[in-house]
Amino acid sequence: MAVTYLLDTNIISHLMKDNQSAGVKRYRDRLLNEPDCELVTSVVVQCELLFGLARHPSLRLQRAYTLQMEHLPVLALDDSVGSHYANLRAYLEQAGTPIGANDALIAAHALALNATLVSADAAFARVPGLRLENWFDSPPAPPA
Repeated sequence: MAVTYLLDTNIISHLMKDNQSAGVKRYRDRLLNEPDCELVTSVVVQCELLFGLARHPSLRLQRAYTLQMEHLPVLALDDSVGSHYANLRAYLEQAGTPIGANDALIAAHALALNATLVSADAAFARVPGLRLENWFDSPPAPPA
């Protein structure tokens, strides 16, 4: 059974800026050693990346974006994301630990897909039930 990993904005941005780091090597090893994994991203992540490129135009980063996104499926939000988003935002706000609206959408998308979110953003640790990994700060968890 394939494991789905949804890559967050900061992970793709890291790949765009530095494709030779130890984290990237761990990332590539993960892909080679876990052939049943599926890498995807959210349209929300794509929007954030494109906004960054529009705000700070760079031919080098535009090329890096194109290279990273060439084989990474960008998934649209479907009807199942809405209830995850509403429940998640309400829960976090009631707990006094809200996260940004885009982050809530990304987390809800990962939950709806039953995917592991790959992110360096510690705020996602507050999302109940979200599987979270950061492939660039620490060694990845072994496949289950």
